[in-house]
Amino acid sequence: MQNIKIAIIGLGYVGLPLARLFATKYPVIGFDTKQKRVSQIMSGIDETLEVSQDILEQVLTPTPPAENETGLYCSCRMEDLKDCNIYIVTVPTPVDKYNRPDLTPLLKASETVGKVIGHGDIVIYESTVYPGATEEDCIPVIERLSGLEFNKDFYAGYSPERINPGDKEHTVDKIKKVTSGSTPEIGQTVDKLYSSVISAGTHLAPSIKVAEAAKVIENSQRDINIAFVNELARIFNLMNIDTTAVLEAAATKWNFLPFKPGLVGGHCIGVDPYYLAQKAQGLGYHPEVILAGRRMNDGMGEYIAKQVLKCMIKKGQFIKESRILVMGITFKENCPDVRNTKVVDIIRTLQEFDLQVDVYDPWASADEVKKEYGLEMLSELPASKYEAIILAVAHCQFKTVPIRSFCSENGIVYDVKGALDKTCSDGRL
Repeated sequence: MQNIKIAIIGLGYVGLPLARLFATKYPVIGFDTKQKRVSQIMSGIDETLEVSQDILEQVLTPTPPAENETGLYCSCRMEDLKDCNIYIVTVPTPVDKYNRPDLTPLLKASETVGKVIGHGDIVIYESTVYPGATEEDCIPVIERLSGLEFNKDFYAGYSPERINPGDKEHTVDKIKKVTSGSTPEIGQTVDKLYSSVISAGTHLAPSIKVAEAAKVIENSQRDINIAFVNELARIFNLMNIDTTAVLEAAATKWNFLPFKPGLVGGHCIGVDPYYLAQKAQGLGYHPEVILAGRRMNDGMGEYIAKQVLKCMIKKGQFIKESRILVMGITFKENCPDVRNTKVVDIIRTLQEFDLQVDVYDPWASADEVKKEYGLEMLSELPASKYEAIILAVAHCQFKTVPIRSFCSENGIVYDVKGALDKTCSDGRL
């Protein structure tokens, strides 16, 4: 393909790092429906903290880059996409409150592409989906709105994102990329495109469905393994055995998988298995192992809350109206992302027992937490004393905080992440 001009649809945790990377070699238009997000990026600010200001400013251009130029221009205007010939969709694929896949963002992005795509153009999806979603759900939307015929007038590819939010070591260019195309020739074109910027290399899958399936099982596998150690933690707690010590001993075997117990939230591991499960159920198969793992992991917030209550009772505390401080609400450490965080499950369970719960997280946006979960956050650590403190997320800032000093007499510290010395906590997974 000559005179490549790339459009990135969706400028979140996945889209912006990818747009920045492609912009070092190609003209790139970043498109997002949120004007605030676009304005922030164009001023060099990435509130997701995935791309630093100095790196971002190196590629930003004040106007759309012309053919054979490099650079990134971000916009909310659909007309800025019309000169592009590669469209890469990087929007979220969440689940609804019933854990059913919600393709709404993906279908709306497909509508956007359908209104601007032209003859010979390629649309590439990076959003995690169940096998078949690209060709069976998204492509028909583009055909309907564009009036073009798939694999005759335009083509498709699928290259699943592997971004790990907050990870400054495994950045997008350093993670091997799976690629695929709707025809063998387009597969080669897509693979060549990504190979030009991905230093870790690529793997060309034989079909879009294979690439879709590969992505969805990556996170399903992690989910199941974490569910297994979460179940072990429950069992060993009943036996008064230190789970961390058990895992450390077992890890001395060369092929033992080093998974740890904990909360499983976020936009990937806690969501993707439901996509595969629904597809399987639609084909008449009930995926027992996948859904068993999901049930185990989805129940860990409530379990942790009740373990905290047990620790408090053992210390002789009166539960009703006690004060609890939850440290951390993002879905993982050193990352501002609060999507699908399971820390909220701990908070909700404690509130059901009429406890007063305060939340402090230096990484999370108070406005976003309020909007998503209706929770008010503390702006700083208070001078108050608490009957219990829960270290829910192991942010680097918490390592220097004298957590025990915030406890009342007989107060307890519960370490969800196993980040503290065992002697510093009254309980942990």
